[in-house]
Amino acid sequence: MKNKKLIIGISCLLIISLFATGCKQEIEVKDGSKVAVSVKGGKITATDYYQKIKEQNISLLVDMIDRELFEEKYPTTEEEDTKIESQISQLKENYSDEETLNAILTQYFGVNNEKELEDMLRLEYKRNEAVQDFISENLKDNEIEKYYNEKIHGEVKASHILIIPSVSDDAEEDEINEAEKEAKKTAEEVISKLKKGEDFAKLAKKYSKEEATASKGGDLGYFELDEMVDEFSEAVKELNVNEYTKKPIKTRYGYHIILKTDEKEKPELKDVKKDIKEKITLQKLDSDPTLYYQTLIDIRKENNIKWNDSVLEKKYNELMDKLLETAKNQTTTQ
Repeated sequence: MKNKKLIIGISCLLIISLFATGCKQEIEVKDGSKVAVSVKGGKITATDYYQKIKEQNISLLVDMIDRELFEEKYPTTEEEDTKIESQISQLKENYSDEETLNAILTQYFGVNNEKELEDMLRLEYKRNEAVQDFISENLKDNEIEKYYNEKIHGEVKASHILIIPSVSDDAEEDEINEAEKEAKKTAEEVISKLKKGEDFAKLAKKYSKEEATASKGGDLGYFELDEMVDEFSEAVKELNVNEYTKKPIKTRYGYHIILKTDEKEKPELKDVKKDIKEKITLQKLDSDPTLYYQTLIDIRKENNIKWNDSVLEKKYNELMDKLLETAKNQTTTQ
């Protein structure tokens, strides 16, 4: 950690007015006139050192810039502390051996010890906050209104009976297909019993394979439609209160028979606007991995970062292009 602090300190002294609120002290580097280190038979000038670190450590400089931008705007919270502690604890549980842990920190995180890992995780946490805020603040009204009109409904209350295909983890494709047919057949038999007037709650207790709700007659309580998988939500939306699905609804969990038991009025836009913006923001980030890096680039531009060294600026642009390209390639391979 001392070495990293030393590098940061020297870098801070050498980088001249990179951003408005940057280093308080400045050192003018000209023609190698400032000797940083004397060596037997020669010397290493500040210019030599500066030229070397700006070629090889642009990511360190980007971290310094982002800390200047975000640490004051996003002060540490209890939620941040809890999340960072949880991440580090999980890592230490997975790699309890100190030597292995240190190797993992160096190889996969590019840090030398736990304190450096914590600093890195805290910076990423604040970057995430900044990115989400920036995207949310720049959403257009028509995007928000479209989501409200299409996705927001009053909370609904429903019960369901879930029939899960019975297969082992190593089942062959024909076994899986057969289990799917059997599950669907059972679901259809349950629907036949409902049509004959049998009680939904009693059938749920007998047939449903979801332990959390079966004992309650399949009752899911109140929920928002977008909390459920699409197939389930679409089915519930089409039902009237006290109506059940006449065909099994297939999702990745199995086959559902759904009974809609209540529906609240749709909330006003002003009451759900904040939640809508959060949901749209997360959807955008999930659907486009390049958006995270592009947003950070836009935030830095908006804060008028001034580059007084063309080599540093070139290295920065190259790093950003590389990050965007890597994220883009991940998208195409998924």
